[in-house]
Amino acid sequence: MKPLILLANDDGFFAEGIQTLARHIKGLADVCIVAPDREKSATSLSVTLRRPLRVEKIRKNVYAVDGTPADCIYLALKMLLPRDPDLLISGLNRGPNLGQQDISYSGTVAAALQGSFLRISAVAASVLPDERGRYDYDFSARFIRDLASKLLRRRLPAGLTLNINIPPQPVKGVRITSLGEKRYDPEIIEKKDPRENTYYWIGSGTPAPIGDEGSDVLAVRRGYISVTPLHTDLTDYQALDRLFLKKIIQGFRGGRRAGGGRTRRPPGPSKG
Repeated sequence: MKPLILLANDDGFFAEGIQTLARHIKGLADVCIVAPDREKSATSLSVTLRRPLRVEKIRKNVYAVDGTPADCIYLALKMLLPRDPDLLISGLNRGPNLGQQDISYSGTVAAALQGSFLRISAVAASVLPDERGRYDYDFSARFIRDLASKLLRRRLPAGLTLNINIPPQPVKGVRITSLGEKRYDPEIIEKKDPRENTYYWIGSGTPAPIGDEGSDVLAVRRGYISVTPLHTDLTDYQALDRLFLKKIIQGFRGGRRAGGGRTRRPPGPSKG
């Protein structure tokens, strides 16, 4: 039996990145696309709970979901796929997902993390444009195909997700990186609708990339593909023993309230 690879994204099932990736890896494994029916960027790990979800089968092994990337992964694993996939790839995303802020907002990264939560080996892959705004999806898909062939032979450890960013050519190589920062100072536009009600539109602004020699933002800026291992466990283990945390919880006493913890009933009407 051939391995099964699930493809998802936040750009929509029709996006050039995911379609190019599907063409490149179809000889490597059976491929199924389960992705939003429209762009769902910056939705993070949000899940649709207050309305029903609808799925349209576009063609064999291609499904469009009117929900978030995280919704897509739930539906794929629980309802649509014949078996659990051997690998989940979220992408190829149009534009970078670099640094601590991007990976927190990104629907692309969220789809991969959702897979990791459900014990599926998962990768998020994003492509940066060249100076003329062009995206080399073919080159990026070839790199991800080579990576996928290795991951099909050796699963990622539980809870580990790979976040990959591919700069425009010429690419100098590949680096394993930590998360840098892209500090956003978003532009907020205030306008009036036809009924003179005020509305606001949040833009992305021009984020300032910040990172040390081992960061993803710096690696990509210098022409290297960045491969950043993310973990679903967000615990700061170094902080567990820090004195300031112990001080802020000092003095709290749990347990029952005075009087044995029983709540007194308010007096009711007298009988008789």
